[in-house]
Amino acid sequence: MFSLDQLSAFVAVAEELHFGRAAERLAMTQPPLSRQVQKLERAVGAQLLERDSRRVVLTEAGQAFLGEARRMLALVESAGDLARRVDQGAAGTLRLGFTAVSAIRTLGPFLRRMSDELPEVEVVLHERVTSAQLDGLLHGELDLALGRPPYDGKLLDSLVVAREPLCAVVPADHRLAAVDRPLTAADFAGEELISYDSVRAGYFHELTVRFLAGSQHHITQRVQQVLTVVLLVTAGRGIALVPDSARDLGVPGVRFQQLDLAGAPVELHAIWARDSTSPVLRRVRAMLSEH
Repeated sequence: MFSLDQLSAFVAVAEELHFGRAAERLAMTQPPLSRQVQKLERAVGAQLLERDSRRVVLTEAGQAFLGEARRMLALVESAGDLARRVDQGAAGTLRLGFTAVSAIRTLGPFLRRMSDELPEVEVVLHERVTSAQLDGLLHGELDLALGRPPYDGKLLDSLVVAREPLCAVVPADHRLAAVDRPLTAADFAGEELISYDSVRAGYFHELTVRFLAGSQHHITQRVQQVLTVVLLVTAGRGIALVPDSARDLGVPGVRFQQLDLAGAPVELHAIWARDSTSPVLRRVRAMLSEH
């Protein structure tokens, strides 16, 4: 079997057609260069060069082998370059989890930044509710999740990437659709409410419970997805609380109303496993922090 040093020696001699110039090009002396070429010829089993004191000429076998030798050296160089880019997080794969609502305002800009700043990173998308995303992170199925707290801070870490208000969604002909002020918890008294599953959609469940604490309402459904909530509102099954980005779903037949609630309590986090060693994830985290 031949070595890369032998290939490099042969290519230099074949291109220079002069052992002295080839040796100078490789920063070595002629005797070891000649030995490298001889070892290569023995390994290949064919004479690649005809040489005497006056000239060096490629044999037909040498001419055929030269193209392959160049390709092998180029492949080794490109493989090394790829390995360096992967090690730096500039190339590779990012397995990204996201929720339907997080995709509305956050996923698109994120993917555009990835294309601009890390064009050699392939993003493989997985749409999942937050709880399924967290499982995916812990089982090594995902590298990064766009989801909601809470999560196990001993195993997972995060960065807040978006904040938005919580709002009410009601049928367009509902009495609260005509209220020209932010709604309070008291406005929900006696209403049928579509709420969230306390386990699979715990984040929005807690936000809903916290805002409506003390109001006398009746829960008709508990679901996981914000889109499902909005569709149930259009079907007249009740009213609900949703993140402001749900407006962008474009579902007809509903109205979104402000709540008498300070700030933007709905957070979207980029979440990852603390023990992840992915260079791509490290690079993406830096990108998110910068923005």
